[in-house]
Amino acid sequence: MAQVSIESLEVRTYRVPTERPESDGTLEWDHTDLVLVRVEAGGKQGVGWSYASRAAAAFIDGPLRTAVLGRSLFDLRGAWASMVHTLRNAGVPGAGMMAVSAVDVALWDLQARFLERSLADLFGGGREGVPLYGSGGFTSYDERHLCEQLAGWATEGLRSVKMKVGRDPAADAERVARAREAIGTGLALFVDANGAYSGKQALEMARRFAEQGVSWFEEPRPSSDLQGLRLLRERCPEGMEIAAGEYGDTLPYFLRLLQAGAVDCLQADLTRCGGYTGLLGVAALCEAFEVPLSAHCAPQLHAHIAGALAPLRHVEYFYDHVRITSLLFDGALRPRAGQLCPDRGRPGHGMVFKSADAARYLC
Repeated sequence: MAQVSIESLEVRTYRVPTERPESDGTLEWDHTDLVLVRVEAGGKQGVGWSYASRAAAAFIDGPLRTAVLGRSLFDLRGAWASMVHTLRNAGVPGAGMMAVSAVDVALWDLQARFLERSLADLFGGGREGVPLYGSGGFTSYDERHLCEQLAGWATEGLRSVKMKVGRDPAADAERVARAREAIGTGLALFVDANGAYSGKQALEMARRFAEQGVSWFEEPRPSSDLQGLRLLRERCPEGMEIAAGEYGDTLPYFLRLLQAGAVDCLQADLTRCGGYTGLLGVAALCEAFEVPLSAHCAPQLHAHIAGALAPLRHVEYFYDHVRITSLLFDGALRPRAGQLCPDRGRPGHGMVFKSADAARYLC
């Protein structure tokens, strides 16, 4: 095959307001930023994105553009390594890796579209679909809206749902009890504290949540508290898993969590950890440590690589990201029997960015 080089790169940032103010245990927000990348080669265009700030866009428009332009479309790992190396002095973690993530996704999409193959076929693997869990249940929601949202996911066939806790610890146990009443006993109930609890609070809340059959306790302590998470794993009630890792960016971050025995299930987000290339590395670590992996947010992107990730258990069907992709893209996947199944008849990730509709969100 003749040499096909990456010819152009374009980046734009969009700010999409939330439907209403949202919060979790440690943060409040009223919008979501999306950094979108377009790359071109051989008459085809690939699209990738990350849920990141304009700081990530500045990295893309500067050093990352230089790192990838002119490179072979069939040397994506080389392009990834070049991007990470180029950011050495500017700062790799955080916004740097979010920038790498958006470009990496766009490059994989471009390669698949050039080959006229779906990303799912390009990555391979025998799994046709990936299980989802519904995620939202923000602490800013009143009880009625919380219960309606969680119960609504059951009608879409999802068998697990997650809600936020930690903003008001004194009210959390009762709030979780109301959520359990709304969804019944047939669905798995997850909670996410976003690191809001102290160590002793987290142990007490784990006991109280277990009374409602909560089986997943996400970030009861911040992911940086390796000893605290390990202690909670050892002392939390039977049948409850401790999960963390969603903010991970580089492989050493995930390695520390695994080596410390801090989690029952490791989380990773390809829009933060280096795109598809970075996520493949995280999955390899999970295989080595025999720890399951859960994909954080961005379900429309994670669905296409799910078949290639042996330790992957499920993908977070995060309310804000589901809403944003329905607003800004054609071709977004919908759940079928609680799973997302890639459309192998569409090249790349199968989604087309609606530039005209998105123009009002440009920033």
